[in-house]
Amino acid sequence: MAYDLEEQEKIDALKAWWERYGTLSMALVFAVLAAFAGWRGWQWYQSHQANQAMGYYEALEAAATQPGDDAVARIKAASAALRDGYAGSGYTARGVLVAAQALQERKDLDGAREQLEWLTRDKSAPALSAVARLRLAGVLLAQQQYEPALAQLQGTPPAGFAGLYADRRGDILAAQGQSAQAVEAWKEALKSLGADPAAQIVQLKIDALNGA
Repeated sequence: MAYDLEEQEKIDALKAWWERYGTLSMALVFAVLAAFAGWRGWQWYQSHQANQAMGYYEALEAAATQPGDDAVARIKAASAALRDGYAGSGYTARGVLVAAQALQERKDLDGAREQLEWLTRDKSAPALSAVARLRLAGVLLAQQQYEPALAQLQGTPPAGFAGLYADRRGDILAAQGQSAQAVEAWKEALKSLGADPAAQIVQLKIDALNGA
């Protein structure tokens, strides 16, 4: 097919451009396609991980409502699966709290302690880690390990936990026979709790200890 001079100039210019930039252009196209495929793959992986974690969480919740040693084994197995395979999932920290509560209710204090100790080291959910420290202090109190229990409550309490931490510290001090220090801790809790209904319980502790 014959081309006029203008068309031939355009074809020659296109050939020259392709010879200069064609390889780079193809590389850019492939890079974009690969990035898109990678993004879609990551999205699928995240969704798959979330679904898997949700499955273990639901299994843990179901086991927590059932009696017997088999249920305890399932609770621990589901929690271990969440911690080992899905530590960054939002289901994991909540699942560990559920497991700890269920084990504590079954008087498996060592099991509950192990769950809570893991959560206090987890950095993905600071608020739940603060809850874990409070509950761990309670488990250690039940095990009469007073100094480790107090250690969980040291430092500046996380926002919103000042009253609860002070209340638990008072419980531990009272168990140690340090009545005056316990009352001071409970008074500190009252100031922080304000109109919270929990303040009434704290006041009853103070009254009972002063009455004794």
